[in-house]
Amino acid sequence: MTDRRLWSYKEIAAHIKVQPDTVRSYRKHGLLPPPDHVESGKPYWYADTVRAWVASRPGNRGRREG
Repeated sequence: MTDRRLWSYKEIAAHIKVQPDTVRSYRKHGLLPPPDHVESGKPYWYADTVRAWVASRPGNRGRREG
């Protein structure tokens, strides 16, 4: 099943347990995937996009499987 809910900085921040400003900084530095949707200049990402990004982040929760 696909999760097509759109998440803002706030939802992404809650998911990865950081402040929304941290997520904004990730985007500014090219560390966040491109938004799936932009409405009135505000970026949004599908929940599945965010989950895939989190799973592929270097240092994800301190350890990588290997």
